[in-house]
Amino acid sequence: MRTIRVWALIAVVVLGLTHAPPVWALSGVAPVAGPVTRGFDPPAEDWFAGHRGVDLSAVTGATVVAAAAGTVTFAGTLAGRGVVVVDHGDLRTTYEPVTPLVHVGDQVAMGQAIATLDGGHAGCRLGTCLHWGLLRDDEYLDPLSILGGHHVRLLPGDAVDAAREAARARAAALGAGVGMPGILSAPAAGPITSGYGERMHPILHIMRMHDGVDIGAPCDAPIRAAAPGRVESVGYGEESGNRLVIDHGAIGGHRLRTIYMHASGYSVDQGERVERGETVGRVGTTGLSTGCHLHFSVTIDGESVDPQGFW
Repeated sequence: MRTIRVWALIAVVVLGLTHAPPVWALSGVAPVAGPVTRGFDPPAEDWFAGHRGVDLSAVTGATVVAAAAGTVTFAGTLAGRGVVVVDHGDLRTTYEPVTPLVHVGDQVAMGQAIATLDGGHAGCRLGTCLHWGLLRDDEYLDPLSILGGHHVRLLPGDAVDAAREAARARAAALGAGVGMPGILSAPAAGPITSGYGERMHPILHIMRMHDGVDIGAPCDAPIRAAAPGRVESVGYGEESGNRLVIDHGAIGGHRLRTIYMHASGYSVDQGERVERGETVGRVGTTGLSTGCHLHFSVTIDGESVDPQGFW
């Protein structure tokens, strides 16, 4: 009888161990592409100061993805900043400061967009950072431990000056109309069916400038705001059909606007504030259009530029 009890105890211990996997049992990806600007430095005691996660550099508005598959357990505001929490079983990851693109209860895949990055993270050496956390119950763990073979590096001491120079270069590029990946999100799901530049107009049959791109999305598919901003105008034109303009303010010292055409209709009004990824209308075929699609344009300081390369 004693032998049976001993083996039963061993079985309980073994089963308990198999249900408590180590941190590296979760394999994931970095939530943004930027380098680490501040590493994991937990306090010796819970009430001491420390850094209970890692900071990753990225541009404001950059897409934040789920580090691993899981369930969204929080998507909202805490202490004045946007936060997303994803549960991965016995572990959970946190992302802040962000504007959530998901809702509580959503199932997300590894690498799926869950938020866009907001500015204002205190202590970020490069101006805009994502604070990424990893927890088991109330214990903070190093998020980099789940990356496996993914390469993440700490920045050297002169990184601040280098980042400022890069920011100046980005502002100059934006002023020249050069694409900046991550500034915008794709406004609709579908392939580019007609690019930016001179083309033969499919209805008027004359060569003319195509000041945007056509995205081949089906009728009634959602049109989403490509970045946070304010609705400048909603109207109708003979060629454009239903037309929406969103003003995204000054980025790098240059005024950025996005324009959406041919919709069946829009669900926002002039002056309304919109967030990145928010549904603002539905794809249609109004105006001079050969079929359902979204014509999407980008202007910088009032001049049209090629939208491709901005997302």
